[in-house]
Amino acid sequence: MQKDFYPKGTKTLGNRLAPSLGTLQAQEDRPNCLTGGHRACQGCGEALGARYVIDAAWKATQGRLAVVTGTGCLEVFSSLYPESAWQTPWMHSLFGNTAAVATGVAAAMRARGTSEVRVLAQGGDGSTTDIGFGCLSGLFERGDDVLYVCYDNEAYMNTGVQRSSATPPTARTATTPPVGSAPGNPFGTGKNVPKLALAHGISYVATASIAFVHDLEQKVSRAMSFHGARYLHVHVPCPLGWGTNPRDTLVHARNAVYCGLFPLFEGENGVVTHSFKLEKTIPVAEYLRGQRRFAHLFAKSGPDTERLQALQAMADAYIAEFNLV
Repeated sequence: MQKDFYPKGTKTLGNRLAPSLGTLQAQEDRPNCLTGGHRACQGCGEALGARYVIDAAWKATQGRLAVVTGTGCLEVFSSLYPESAWQTPWMHSLFGNTAAVATGVAAAMRARGTSEVRVLAQGGDGSTTDIGFGCLSGLFERGDDVLYVCYDNEAYMNTGVQRSSATPPTARTATTPPVGSAPGNPFGTGKNVPKLALAHGISYVATASIAFVHDLEQKVSRAMSFHGARYLHVHVPCPLGWGTNPRDTLVHARNAVYCGLFPLFEGENGVVTHSFKLEKTIPVAEYLRGQRRFAHLFAKSGPDTERLQALQAMADAYIAEFNLV
């Protein structure tokens, strides 16, 4: 490892904190399972999320890790033939069968007598909450020894920013344009997969954000300490689909948590066991402002008070439900 790993004279996290206090990403010996040279967009939240998650899982398993990745942005930008940015055993599955393929890999490891090799499956919100939800529910119901990770950027970004069942109300997408009396994605649609995972009673469920790396890494390590079906839902803003400045990806990720729309929590065997307490709260409007997908809520003629209040009510309900303050 080169000696000048940290730029000299900077105030980066790695230079300011002792190794024991920094994140894995601040360490010289991080495994770099998703290495440089991939084709992700500038500021891609999913690229950050995947690097953080797989590195933490690799460390927790001491390198005994196999990864299955569904079709989507992550697969496309990291593995265009004949190149790959993955430095771990890695398999590409179809859009809808990632959980089933991961189940097969885990079964193959048992049959080979190498059950110490752990399996991690990963996909975007489209392949997780929509196309592959049946296979995912089957994995949960059977209790297969797989950690499934969803990188949630809140739409089908790889195919043109179409709505998914993780798209928030009022958001503009290619299939929910900001027109009519109720512009954007309608209220009352979609599904909350972390809560559905809890309802399956699996061994471990958690939500995480790329803006809180310590929390994310700790949850991955904890997930790998369990056996059976586990689920991690990671919030990963997408500058292209959200219409945000690439440099502000972590700002938007952090504000999603602070406003309450993306609560961070952990659950075991169907029960919420821990919530990430908010050091501060911000209005939902502060989070939405600056994202072009919500620009119609802040028109020159005046803000859409009715829908902003409805979104604030959603956030307040999450804050109360998960006891975030």
